[in-house]
Parts: sequence; C-alpha cells; structure tokens
Amino acid sequence: MKRCIALLLAALICLSGCGKQKNPEPKGKSYFTYFDTVSYVFSYAGDSDKAFDANCAAASETLGRYHRLFDIYHEYADMNNLCTLNRLAGESVPLEDELLAFLQEAKDMYTLTNGQMNVMLGSVLRLWHEAREAASADPAAAYVPSDEQLREAARHTGIDLLEIDPEAGTARIRDPEAAIDVGAFGKGYAVERAAEALRARGADGYVLNIGGNIRAIGTRPDGSGWSTGIRDPLEPEGAFALHICIADVACVSSGVYERYFTAAGTRYHHIIDPDSLYPADCYASITVLAGDSGLADALSTALFCMDYEESSALVASLEGVEACWIFPDGSVRSSPGFAALIEEANEP
Repeated sequence: MKRCIALLLAALICLSGCGKQKNPEPKGKSYFTYFDTVSYVFSYAGDSDKAFDANCAAASETLGRYHRLFDIYHEYADMNNLCTLNRLAGESVPLEDELLAFLQEAKDMYTLTNGQMNVMLGSVLRLWHEAREAASADPAAAYVPSDEQLREAARHTGIDLLEIDPEAGTARIRDPEAAIDVGAFGKGYAVERAAEALRARGADGYVLNIGGNIRAIGTRPDGSGWSTGIRDPLEPEGAFALHICIADVACVSSGVYERYFTAAGTRYHHIIDPDSLYPADCYASITVLAGDSGLADALSTALFCMDYEESSALVASLEGVEACWIFPDGSVRSSPGFAALIEEANEP
C-alpha cells in the first residue's frame, strides 16, 4: 500500500497544473494488472465519487480487454488473441473485430513510418527478449544474440506475412517462423480506446497515465492544461530534462532508460532498429505529442530508428504531431509546436 501511495503522489506531482487558478482537488485511482505496468486514472473535473468510480470502471474494463487481446505470452478461454495467432502461425484464426481493426491499423503504421514500426518484428524481438531475461536471471550469464541468429530471424519479418480477411473475420501469419510483437504500438492504441470510452461517458478533465503513456482528455475546469515532466534519459535518478504544458493530447516517450541489460560491459536497450537488428543508437529519448495515443506510441519508436533529418521530416509532414529529441550527448531539439509548450521554469 505504501508503494501504491508513493507512486500515486509521484504521478500527481508530474501532472500538476500549468495555470495558477483554483481548480477542484484531483481524484486518482491506480491499477497494477495492465500491460505489465502501473496505470492511473485521474479526474480534475470535480465530479462526484460515484461518477469517478463509474468512469474508472469503464477505462479499466477497456484496458483490461485490450491487455488480453494483445497478450503474446498467454491465451484466454474467452477469446483468440495475439498469442493464439502466433501459436497457430500458418493457419487462419478467427479474431475479435477489435483485434482485426488493430492489426489493420498496425499495417497502416508500417506504411506511414516506412517500415520503422513493424509489428511483424517478433522473431527478432524474441531473441532480444530472451537475452534480456537471461541477463535478469543471472547477470554473469548475459549474452547478445549473434549476427547469424538475428539475420535468420529477420527473414521472417515481412509485413506482408500478416494477412487480414475482414469479411471472414480472420487473420493469418503466413510464415510459421514469423511472430507478432505489438510492444511498440499496442499500449498506446489501448490507451486511446480507454480515452474514447471516457469521452463516450461525457468525461472531461481526465488524465490517463498508463506506464508513462499520458493521455490528457480535455482541460482543467478553468481551461488550463497540465504540466508534465519529460524525463532526463541520462540521469539515473529520474530527474526531468524539461517540463511542458499539455491539454487534450497524448504524450508518449521512448528512451534508452526503460528496459535494458548489460553484457560484456555494454548496455543494450529494448528499441531495436529493424534495419540493423540492434538497439537504435541515434537518440537517448524521443517524446511525441499527438491527438491519438496509438499514433504517438508508434511514432515514438519509429522516429527512434531514423536519423534526425528523416525523423524530423516525418514529424513535420504530420498534422497535429510534435516531437522532442534528446541526443546521447544531452543536447535537445524540438519541433516548433513542441518548443512552444516548454515551460521556462522547470517546475512541476
């Protein structure tokens, strides 16, 4: 319970108000069962406890359903999910409409990012996941997948290996050696569906914080936004590099500090470049703002795997998308719209 309270207070501090007007005291609820992370639902709207609890239940139900649909490690008796699809690679598998819609959007994201966000990278990511798990179990036994293993796995990552038949309500992975991994997109997509569930209930002035994927819904009652910190990826104690003021937008960061392991004195993080098949090394972190949390999540990974010229050009080409790049030397670059949201005083 003490850990829960501490995390809740930390999240509240990171989502303080941009303005100085008096607003209702926020309400918060936390969950520990979705997407292997801590999830928070906050209301700044001054709604009743009954309304807040009902809204939280709607968000929680949505997150829980997508958590099960997107699970690649466990199957569930009441549905075919991504774990089922991977296990039955080579066969057509009946899937829920929500999962078929997600898979189609994932293919669209592949096109949008010129292949830098590829849910069919599962065979490669599995090798890195196994290496990370081995290092976690026994640091002395840490290893790095071999070039040969990675190149062989990469032969089974084509996006065309994923076939979707909306009329039949099925999907198929054509190659039995291929696998889906939606870690770069699934959580953000689920967060946006939870935000939609809240909006359908008339909720406004809410913030979802799902493992650091933030989705602000509307504004505070006085029309102001929320001040949120962008973590300094080079500071192990969790300091903030800067603060921005956000409202009615998704804010998603990807960085080298999130999941990693060390082998032979070198640290390997979890954002794998689909071209090199090794951790991308251009940036220390990237933060993306967008009106859709799924898009922000996908872009935060895709941009990480592009050089700055290509990365910034893609952001500039997308309406309503802004980004901030923090480089390994600590230097920072921001798109114009992002820069306009940076608060001069780095105070929460």
